[in-house]
Amino acid sequence: MEHTGPAAPAASDDVRAGAAPAAAGHPLPPPRRRRRTVLLVVLVPLLLLVAAAAWVGVRVAQAADALQDARAALAGVEVDPRAAGALADGLADVRTHTSRARTAASDPLWRAAEVVPVAGDQLTAVRVVATAVDDLARDALPAVAELGALLDGGLRLPDGRVDVAAVDRGAAALGTAAATTAAAHDRLAALDPDRLLARLADPVREVQATVARADAALGPAARGVAVLPQLLGAQGPRTYLVLALNSAELRAPGGIVGAVTAVRVEDGAVTVVDQRSTLDLRSLDAPVLPLSPEEVATHTDRLGRWVQNAALTPHFPRTAELVAARWVRDVGGPVDGVVATDPVAIAGLVDVVGPVPHPDGGELGADGFVRALLRDVYLRHPENVSDAVFGAVAAGVVAAVGEGRGSAPDLVAALARAVDERRLRVWSAHPPEQDVLAASVVGAAFLDAPFAADAGLFLDDASQGKLGLDLSTAVTFRDARCEGPAPRVTAVLSLDFRPPADVASLPRGVVGSPDLGVPPGTLTTIVSAWSPAGGDPLALRRDGTAVGGTSTTLGGRHVQQVRSVLAPGAQQEIAVDLPLRDGAVTVWTTPTVTSPGVASFRCG
Repeated sequence: MEHTGPAAPAASDDVRAGAAPAAAGHPLPPPRRRRRTVLLVVLVPLLLLVAAAAWVGVRVAQAADALQDARAALAGVEVDPRAAGALADGLADVRTHTSRARTAASDPLWRAAEVVPVAGDQLTAVRVVATAVDDLARDALPAVAELGALLDGGLRLPDGRVDVAAVDRGAAALGTAAATTAAAHDRLAALDPDRLLARLADPVREVQATVARADAALGPAARGVAVLPQLLGAQGPRTYLVLALNSAELRAPGGIVGAVTAVRVEDGAVTVVDQRSTLDLRSLDAPVLPLSPEEVATHTDRLGRWVQNAALTPHFPRTAELVAARWVRDVGGPVDGVVATDPVAIAGLVDVVGPVPHPDGGELGADGFVRALLRDVYLRHPENVSDAVFGAVAAGVVAAVGEGRGSAPDLVAALARAVDERRLRVWSAHPPEQDVLAASVVGAAFLDAPFAADAGLFLDDASQGKLGLDLSTAVTFRDARCEGPAPRVTAVLSLDFRPPADVASLPRGVVGSPDLGVPPGTLTTIVSAWSPAGGDPLALRRDGTAVGGTSTTLGGRHVQQVRSVLAPGAQQEIAVDLPLRDGAVTVWTTPTVTSPGVASFRCG
């Protein structure tokens, strides 16, 4: 009889499918449970990634909103020490927004996500911009505001002296601002907007350009302000020569040296100690300092024989060396530095300090100041004592500043405007200070390396008269060729001579020498075009016609000189093609009564 017991269990589907049987004592989990486990293993990390991505997205949105708010707040803030009030008022809002952006962009998940292809570039760019802008708001802008507060009434002591200690504090603040801005500029410059999405690329370029401009301005300014305490006599008395350049008879930096005033500066106090006109410093038989063959070929030995013609060169350190040597030779005493300026800049100072005494009696105010010095004085004094009058007026302005007249912010603004227009130049006999000055526009070291890419278009009067007041000048640009292997632009020097109708009857000292073979009242000028250092010779066109003139070299530059002869009412254009470097060029030119001493062009 067949044994009947409990039936054997049926084989599972897995066994039937050929799956290996479970090891003894380790039964397989039910199929549903195993499927749930697999799903959890796959979905949990996926959900975490989605959550992380969402969190990063939230942080990106927060950073973007904060940066937009900061951008809006900064739009109303002028990053200028002379606008300290507005800057200080806007700092709190700006700092709040930039801090929010930085916090959002510093999230650990954000940094981890930066390794993701394509998206990571965008996240890195936002983080770098957020942290750079926050650094500026946290360190640079407050430092600029602190300096502005010093300018706003904190630089002058009750006795009129400059507060040298306050200048030192301002230098430290500006140094902080410059260092922070330079670091931010370096980090931003490492970003490549071409790898970013269009919506992000343009704002990044905008921030890069803005910070680059700030860096270009703050760096030289910080280095210049850092030497101001020494220049102001913080470590002992200094003697400076102040050159009054006479724009009625043009030379490259603005005019002939009309008068020389010696100024003593000690612990911020400024006093006039001596004053000489060109009648006191007459021509020499030989140059006061040895001249190079290139200098003689370009300027003749007049550069070193006449103190007036020390301004033939556009390189101000050379002018200063020649005048300082002449002063030491004829007057004696140490010379620690030389400052040069012109009547337009002096008129700006008079507008701040108020009218100054006129040697002929009465006072000279800002209105009519330039005409009084460049024309009226020659009509009153045809006997050639006008330079002495010019020097006395310049000394009066220096004395007024030394007495504490005028507000510090207004004085700083007037001086800054003079520097911007290339009407104020400074040289120091102390090499560490001169190294700083020579690298800035106030040093006017045209032939030095920092300005090697710049070109020059300068004017030198050849009439031996004083008709510069009647000449209007301008440097403009046209016909830019920004693409191709040799990008160039045409610089145009426009001359417009409008003397009074009776110009021919004016004193000889005004109309010039009768030995030049031109009718009285004709303006003769030498126009010199200087190539960038190491550049090719420049080809000049006068009213559209090519002209040769004379060719020399000086300081690694080619110099082309042509003559301009203008009858009363005449106009003329001198055009020259200049190479573009990185799509831009800067042209140094002679500051006149109508135009500044610099013009710039940039493609786009």
